[in-house]
Amino acid sequence: MSDKVKIVFVEKGEKKEFEVPVGSSVLEVAHNNNINLEGACEGSLACSTCHVIVDKAFYNKLTPPTEDEEDMLDLAFGLTPTSRLGCQIIMTKELDGLTVIVPDETRNISINN
Repeated sequence: MSDKVKIVFVEKGEKKEFEVPVGSSVLEVAHNNNINLEGACEGSLACSTCHVIVDKAFYNKLTPPTEDEEDMLDLAFGLTPTSRLGCQIIMTKELDGLTVIVPDETRNISINN
């Protein structure tokens, strides 16, 4: 039994598929595979620069966003009904095949201003 799952990033219309370890965050996977997902706060839930748009088929398989994540998402550029922060999505067996769109733009507004 494999401890790896598939994730697909759609960046500027191009699909990039990776096999990644269960337990990795989408932000970690992006950084490890040269996907342009900033993550300015390094996953500490203090910015919205790792905003991704989750494929509708997978959105309801995610754990619900916390209030802190929802507050940060309010600052994200191009927010959609299936927007989430990549640092808060942890890859599980249920998310095998997860597809996320990396927005073309981000808005870096830190809550530590």
